[in-house]
This record gives sequence, structure tokens and C-alpha cells, in this order.
Amino acid sequence: MMDNLHIALVGNPNCGKSTIFNTLTGAHQHVGNWPGKTVEKKEGTLSRNGNQIKVVDLPGAYSLTAFSQEEIITRDYIIREKPDLVVAVIDATNLERNLYLAVQILELDVPMVIALNMTDMADKRGIHIDEEKLSKALHSKIVFTVAHERQGIDDLIHAILDTSRQRLSNA
Repeated sequence: MMDNLHIALVGNPNCGKSTIFNTLTGAHQHVGNWPGKTVEKKEGTLSRNGNQIKVVDLPGAYSLTAFSQEEIITRDYIIREKPDLVVAVIDATNLERNLYLAVQILELDVPMVIALNMTDMADKRGIHIDEEKLSKALHSKIVFTVAHERQGIDDLIHAILDTSRQRLSNA
């Protein structure tokens, strides 16, 4: 059992990150502003199998190069607050743009799980994603999700707990 696990959700704007956040935390959320900023933050909790997980929904960002206030907040949060794990929410219909942020997170050497979201739309557009190759390339577990239909959310929670357990056992 892992008490007080701390995860951060990151992703490009409109990738379904906040939908995943709301699904994970349900009514257990707190919305506020970053100190001295106008960008909204969301924090919530998820309880699963005796594990208490703090979930932070970071502002939508395209990269960690800090060109916008959202990118600065996202980058600084990951570096300073050091979440136990980052969940990178990636729009499966626009992999190239979305993977840029995921690769930057990898460079920070933070454990990561990838929620490949909107896979239903990717399927409709004839986009096939090789989960095994992508997982190997990014050294991360990949979970296919359709957040607005709650598909893959239990698998995502399982991947979060699994990756966290592995990180703790290797520490």
C-alpha cells in the first residue's frame, strides 16, 4: 500500500486532461488559483485499494519551454513539487504535437504513465497506434482511454499504482 501518492496530470489544451481529472477525483476536488497567477489549478483525491492519491490537474501546455504562463506553471510544478508520477494525457488524433510535451517530461526523469486519449476518434480516422512500440520508445506504460465515456480509466488507475509500486521497489 502506498499512502499519500502524489500525481500530476499534464497535456496539451483540449486533450481531455480535465475530463480524466474529473473522472478520477469525482466530487473530491478543490479549484483555486496558483499564488500570484490567474491560471486556475485543480486538486483532488482518489482512493483506490487503500491508496490515497493526490491528483493535480496542471494547466494545458504544449511544451515545458515556458513561453506562456501555463507552461511556466506546469514546468515549475513538476520540477519544484516533484510529483511521484506524471500522467501525460495525449490526444491520439494528434500524436506529433502531443508527444513533444511527453518527451520533455521524460527528459526531467520523472516516472510517467501515458493516457492515450480520444482513441475512439483516432480509430474513426484510421489512425493505428502500436502500443508496444510507443511504450518502448517512451519507457512508459500506455493506456488507451476515451475519457468522456470513462473507458480505460480503471486501466489508467492500475497503471498509476503499478508504476508507482515499481518506482518504490527500485528506490
